[in-house]
Amino acid sequence: MTQPSTTPVSLTRFLIEEQRAGRVSADLRLLIEVVARACKTISIAVGKGALGGVLGDAGTGNIQGEAQKKLDVIANDVLLEANAWGGHLAGLASEEMDHSMPIPDVYPRGNFLLLFDPLDGSSNIDVNVSVGTIFSVLRCPEGVVTPADEHFLQPGTAQVAAGYCVYGPQTTLVLTVGHGTHAFTLDREVGSFVLTTRGMRVPEETKEFAVNASNQRFWEPPMQRYVGDMLLGKEGPRGKDFNMRWIASMVADVHRIMTRGGIFSYPLDSKCAPKGGKLRLMYEANPMSFLVEQAGGAASTGRQRMMDVQPTGLHQRVPVFLGSKAEVEAAVRYHAEHDAAH
Repeated sequence: MTQPSTTPVSLTRFLIEEQRAGRVSADLRLLIEVVARACKTISIAVGKGALGGVLGDAGTGNIQGEAQKKLDVIANDVLLEANAWGGHLAGLASEEMDHSMPIPDVYPRGNFLLLFDPLDGSSNIDVNVSVGTIFSVLRCPEGVVTPADEHFLQPGTAQVAAGYCVYGPQTTLVLTVGHGTHAFTLDREVGSFVLTTRGMRVPEETKEFAVNASNQRFWEPPMQRYVGDMLLGKEGPRGKDFNMRWIASMVADVHRIMTRGGIFSYPLDSKCAPKGGKLRLMYEANPMSFLVEQAGGAASTGRQRMMDVQPTGLHQRVPVFLGSKAEVEAAVRYHAEHDAAH
């Protein structure tokens, strides 16, 4: 009897097998490979740190009014340049740019739209804590030759692929094309991503939560009660002790949850309420929600399934609760009970 091959499965081989199974098109496969190559380039820059002269501020601001780090700009440029000429995209949108960008006329155009946060958690770069890249792939609407901002405004359910790359002790690419969530680790000697976890599963129950507790005084009453009950531990209404973890790099916090469970929360508060929330729907919340749901977890604004939100702007912000299914449902329940009573 022939034994199955134990040869490591590269990202390229994985995607070719997905294509043969009819789960991805040739163009989508090549697009994901281009993004993965760009992530390898960013990984090298992040890894050099001070030796590469890439630490510190760039002296510029982005559309969000945030000071950009040098690596924000480098990562954004790497992703733009890598994806411009491949022929798989009709347009791109970045958290670092005011507006979307159609593929230049000198290059062939494809049928996909790519959105990305080039370097999430960049406030952690200078202290050598894990940062990452997040991306989301949509279809360009039928008949649109030169996509504009409004053509990107599709709900999370319309995503055809999403992923993130975390630049930590290992460089890990986590990917979904709508058939499970899978992790690939960069083999630095060989220079390719190798499948290390097929079919990631987020544990349904958890005793860990991630939240920026310094914002507590600004939270809405249901969030105050939700976290307050967790902090009461075994003696409280939740009946178990919780641990809190907070890295302040969404990619790193979500990767921990993808690996061992937990809930990540960035709730609505009185500081961010005028903007609708803290995190960006198109560049952070939607791709992470797709990955988490495909791994058996859940994602919500606290009042609505995240991927059902109809975007109204390219840089729209939303409250975020994602991770272990039962815990996200608990957070949603606290909000529903509060809203019903008021």
